[in-house]
Amino acid sequence: METEVLLAGSMDGSLSLLKVGSERHFDYGITHIPDRVWPSTKGDAESDETPPYVSRPAAAPLHMPSRISSIRLCEKQSFSTNNYDSKFQCSLITTLGSETYGGFVYILNLLEPVDFTSRLDRRLHAVATFNHTIWTADYSFNTAQAAIGTDIGVALVNVERGATKWVCRSKSDVLALQFDQTGNIVLCGLRNGAIVTVDVRENQERMFSRLTKLKIPYSSSGRSSQKRWFEIKGLISPSHTIHMPSSISSLVSLQSYDQYFLASSMDGSMKLYDHRLTKRGAVQSYGGHVNSHTRIQLGVDQSERFVMSGGEDCYLRLWSIKSGKMLFGEKFSDSMLTNICWRRAQSTLGKEGEIRQNHNCRAWLASEEGLFHMHWS
Repeated sequence: METEVLLAGSMDGSLSLLKVGSERHFDYGITHIPDRVWPSTKGDAESDETPPYVSRPAAAPLHMPSRISSIRLCEKQSFSTNNYDSKFQCSLITTLGSETYGGFVYILNLLEPVDFTSRLDRRLHAVATFNHTIWTADYSFNTAQAAIGTDIGVALVNVERGATKWVCRSKSDVLALQFDQTGNIVLCGLRNGAIVTVDVRENQERMFSRLTKLKIPYSSSGRSSQKRWFEIKGLISPSHTIHMPSSISSLVSLQSYDQYFLASSMDGSMKLYDHRLTKRGAVQSYGGHVNSHTRIQLGVDQSERFVMSGGEDCYLRLWSIKSGKMLFGEKFSDSMLTNICWRRAQSTLGKEGEIRQNHNCRAWLASEEGLFHMHWS
């Protein structure tokens, strides 16, 4: 029986490992039987494939100190044409923080085989804590460091030693961030709509003796364009700074085209940028996204052909990254789909021994209503 593991975090701070398989009956735990939500009848579906069954272990989920703000797989990947191999070693998990506690940074061990009958906290250990809100995080396998986006800037955490150092100080919250492929540059999306690149390689003491001032545009009541200043400390490249109309909601760096990244903001804007051509504006735009004030994640499939996102109107939409054309738009949930996890490509052996990748579109979608599984081909 083919099985997978799904790591799920909830708004109430609970963390669970779920077992996913094609068979209805598991040896333990509670099995959740999927219901078809779209299309509403089997006759409208292109495929009669049965959705996967999800089993939750009988043990209670692990409750974290506060709401889970991010989950990232710590993986080493090769994105060459014929090699999509991924090696998972751990998962980076952060909590938002509360009035009582600041945010925490955890590592979940994935090296050992998953035992659904054992307690999850035996795999989990805290590597850092902050007296600040943690909004987002990313991991670089090349440097074994995590970048932590907070309400006062960006910190780097060495996940092996737990050492922490600040690489960016900002008076605007860092709501989204991504490492580049080298692990030397962090792309940061701020609450004020700026997207800045931070070089994290150089000496920190010398870096913080330098103050970079950036001027960003904003609209007053949507009628007149004005300028205001905000200060940001760090090795920032002003020439590579981008301004979006509203707070940054999500950032996704493309791996097969390392100069390109997707960005969305809280006014419904969704764009593709090239680091080398930031002064010329966006390379591509994606129309139809609905957002006014919510942090909604963008999801890119492993072949990097499609980008998917939920909207405040509870619709799920999918676009071609290359053309910008919307390929899918349907409503099947009564709450916003704020998080997306694409299923990894499956490798198969061809007739002549070559490795082939199966890139059928399969994704897990999360909302306050629950989990949804999408299969699109």
